[in-house]
Amino acid sequence: MKNLFYIFCFICASFFSEAQNTTIISEIEEPVSYATISFGNGNGLFADDLGKFHFTQKLYKDIDSLYISAIGFNDLKLATHNLPPTITMKSSINTLDEVFLTKPKGKFKIDKIKPTVHEDYYKCWLPTIESEIAVYFPNNSNKTKRLSSLQIPIKVEAKDWDKRKRKSSKKRPFSTLFKVNFYKNNNGLPGDVLTYENIVFIANEKNDKILEFDITENDIYMPKNGLFISLQVLGYTDAKGKLLPNKKYQEIKTKRGIVKVSTTFRPLLPFTDEISEKRTFVRRIFLNGGQWTLFDKQNVEKSNLLKAGLNNYGLGLNLEVYKED
Repeated sequence: MKNLFYIFCFICASFFSEAQNTTIISEIEEPVSYATISFGNGNGLFADDLGKFHFTQKLYKDIDSLYISAIGFNDLKLATHNLPPTITMKSSINTLDEVFLTKPKGKFKIDKIKPTVHEDYYKCWLPTIESEIAVYFPNNSNKTKRLSSLQIPIKVEAKDWDKRKRKSSKKRPFSTLFKVNFYKNNNGLPGDVLTYENIVFIANEKNDKILEFDITENDIYMPKNGLFISLQVLGYTDAKGKLLPNKKYQEIKTKRGIVKVSTTFRPLLPFTDEISEKRTFVRRIFLNGGQWTLFDKQNVEKSNLLKAGLNNYGLGLNLEVYKED
């Protein structure tokens, strides 16, 4: 099965090498990593770490325009006909607040907000390319707090996987690239970003049920009114961690015609009913202007998770809490 995965990766790379290859750069000719390329119809894809993306009208026949956006840059709209090999994005005004001119000094203690996990494969979120999940963390004191690490609950396979037939008992290999975003609290919804840095990690079938991810060096501090931390799927990667240009949608024939269904990506994200406050928010990046909504029955219809009373994703967080001067 592992060999089949890498054969799939090779076929994807070979196929898309014949497609339109475009690189997004800044005005100083640096790559715009992980830019969002929306098709304007609820679908889209992402550039890789070098700002490259692959588009072919053979796969996306009905798309005539691309809407490109990236944190810290002005949005662009381009026709798909004769796409240039290089696209330059102009920097927008830096609106990030310089909260700390110098790093805090002195002693600190670690405040741990523990993650919440379970073993039920069917009580998990299926990540898709257009979805982003954000968790709200309140600030309960005036002390300086620097974010230290994330504890990310994941579910690789069904809990009875090892009990299945021998020929399929091994965990299926995968390698998924996630982007972590940090947002200010804007009247109870994720607002402006707290950092322009691209913070990414890879999850695969070898990970434990809690994936620990260090973010100390990113120097992100807890705002007075709390913050939102989100996970966003970018797609599968090759053996070297390079984002693969695999197709993000499947076309299914229905009575209403052809419907594009977003590809789901492993690992799954376990949801919980052990958190009393509703602090999980979701959005579809390529639809409705990427508007955020609280994950509850009033806002999200036809959710099996909500029907089972699972309102939250139990993301864990460690903070360095500094003593008052």
